[in-house]
Amino acid sequence: MDLKEQVNDILTRGVTNVIVKEELEKLLLSGKRIRLYLGIDPTGSDIHIGHAVPLLKMRRFQELGHEVILLFGGFTAQIGDPSGRTAEREPLTPEQVEKNAEKYTEQASLILDFKGENPVKIKNNNDWLSKMNFADVVKLAGNFTVQQMLERDMFQERIKAEKPIGVHEFLYPLMQGYDSVEMEVDLEVAGNDQLFNILAGRTLCEKIKGKAKHCMTFDLLEGTDGRKMSKTYENHIPLDLEPRDMFGKIMSIKDELIIKYFELATLTPLDEVKEIGKELEKGANPRDAKVRLAKTIVGFYHDEAAADDAEQAFVNQFAKKEIPDDIEEVSLGADSINLLDTLLEQGLIPSKGEGRRLMEQGGVKVNGEKVSDPHTTLDLTDKKTLLQVGKRKFLYIKK
Repeated sequence: MDLKEQVNDILTRGVTNVIVKEELEKLLLSGKRIRLYLGIDPTGSDIHIGHAVPLLKMRRFQELGHEVILLFGGFTAQIGDPSGRTAEREPLTPEQVEKNAEKYTEQASLILDFKGENPVKIKNNNDWLSKMNFADVVKLAGNFTVQQMLERDMFQERIKAEKPIGVHEFLYPLMQGYDSVEMEVDLEVAGNDQLFNILAGRTLCEKIKGKAKHCMTFDLLEGTDGRKMSKTYENHIPLDLEPRDMFGKIMSIKDELIIKYFELATLTPLDEVKEIGKELEKGANPRDAKVRLAKTIVGFYHDEAAADDAEQAFVNQFAKKEIPDDIEEVSLGADSINLLDTLLEQGLIPSKGEGRRLMEQGGVKVNGEKVSDPHTTLDLTDKKTLLQVGKRKFLYIKK
């Protein structure tokens, strides 16, 4: 692709908002090297494919030679971003933030280049926000009104539900906005849920620096069950997941999400993505498209050999209805055990409540037979027993 085609792809693929698109397009076509950033509050240590959407966009800018910054909210993570929250977010300690940021960088390196000729720069907003005094904060707050803050959907929802809104949550957009001022960026990229915050940065850049900051937001990727991808819903696909597990999770997404995953979670050329979409509309088997998607993603985060192995393992386990040949085996040292307790202790279920739900839905098997009674006990005196949860979790247990 020539520069114009690459710029058009960057400005359109998976993009919901570009402010202001015509001006940013002109800037990128001029050949000028711009400075852009993605801000992350490291409230967790794991990156999933949903988080990777803006990172993949940052990669495209990096490949074109632009200055890319990954900003960690060392200060803002201790406050808590109210975006998308119907209740106040629990703030983190500086130690938690630092630990999460280290793990996040390690996983982000699967997408971004931190060591090459044009390495991504890492910054932390604690370096400047922690040095501001009360007078600085009051001056910054003078650029906004309470009415502007109350326009946010999540605040309206809390008011209706009679839930509290912390004054510090009004200050969050100011802090994120000041990051743009401090780094003097040309562009900020983020998920759709951050639009209010990045527009606050645009306002501050104009008022304090007399500089136009462009804004770009992206669609949010749904998880394996069709809801917003989240660790809370246990529907996420971590970037550091083992190849076979990653392949299996991708194969479990809803058929209607296949094209969106291709567009947002891969670098597959859009022309190819459109062709896949046309084939599906004509009645092609979604499973074949999903296999291609799974191999593409696993190959990107691991390698082609791992993708081929994961595909074969999936075919053996599900298409041929075979049991894996590498199932872990543990000795429990007891003649009998409670099934639900054992599933929880061995990490096969996240909670007893989830275990009961899976049993009700037929998702728990013992030696190939479905078990629906959460009070089931198993006799381990004579032989080893095969436990299965869902389609991918297996464990042999014995006395």
